[in-house]
Amino acid sequence: MAERRRARERAQTSDVPAPARPPTEQLSRVMVIAVHPDDPEFGAGGTIAKWARAGREVTYLLITSGDKGSHDRSLRPEQVAAVREREQRAAAAALGVKEVIFLRHADGVVENNLALRRELMAIVREREPHVVVTIDPWRRYQLHPDHRACGWAALDAVWAAREWNIFPEQIRDGKEPWRVKEVYLFWTDNADHWEDVTETIEQRIESLAAHTSQTGQRMEQIRERILAGCKETGAAAGVLYAESVKLLRLG
Repeated sequence: MAERRRARERAQTSDVPAPARPPTEQLSRVMVIAVHPDDPEFGAGGTIAKWARAGREVTYLLITSGDKGSHDRSLRPEQVAAVREREQRAAAAALGVKEVIFLRHADGVVENNLALRRELMAIVREREPHVVVTIDPWRRYQLHPDHRACGWAALDAVWAAREWNIFPEQIRDGKEPWRVKEVYLFWTDNADHWEDVTETIEQRIESLAAHTSQTGQRMEQIRERILAGCKETGAAAGVLYAESVKLLRLG
C-alpha cells in the first residue's frame, strides 16, 4: 500500500516543472540577442529584471534599431531609429540592464548570413557571456522574417564562437574560443524551463511602457495581456507569475 501511494505521488508531481536553479558565479554574464527594440521586454522582461536584481550583468545586443517601426509617413527611418534607441535604453534601465549595443542593421530585411554570424560571433567572443537569451527560430508559424533570422544567427554564432578555426582572427592572444554555457529561447512552442517573475512582473510592464512609440496607445491592454499570460504560465509552475523558455545547456 505504501509503495502504491508513493507511486501515485511521483506520478502527480512528474509534470511539475523543476524550480529554476539559483544564479551561480559561472553564469554571471548574460547577453540578450534580439532584433528590434522592445523584443527583450516582450520576450523575457521579468526574467531579465530578476537576473539583474540577483547581480547578474546583463547586456543587450540589438541587430536593428527598429527603423521601420512607425506608421507615421512623415518620419524618416533614421528618425524612427533615434526614437526607438532612446526608448530601448530607458526600457533596459528599468530592468537593470548594464549596456545596450545596437548594430543598426536595416529593420525588416535582416538575413541570417555569414556576415551577420561573424559580427555576432565577434561580440560574443569579446564580451564572453555565460548565458545567451534569444528568439526561438523553431517556433511554428513565426511569420516575422527578422525574428527567424535573429534566432538562427544568434544560435549559429554561439555554436561557432567555440571553434578555433572559424574566423580565427577574432580570437585574442592568450584567449580560448568562447563557450556559452546556456541558451534561453523565448517565444517558444517547446518550453521546458520556468522562471518565477512574481516580484519583477511590474518592472517588465514599466519597461514596456518606456517604448512609447510602440505601446503608448495600448499600454493598458498590453498590461492586462502580460499579467494574464504570466499568470497562466505561473499556474503551470506553481507560482503566481512566471515566464517560460526553451533551455539549451551546452557542454
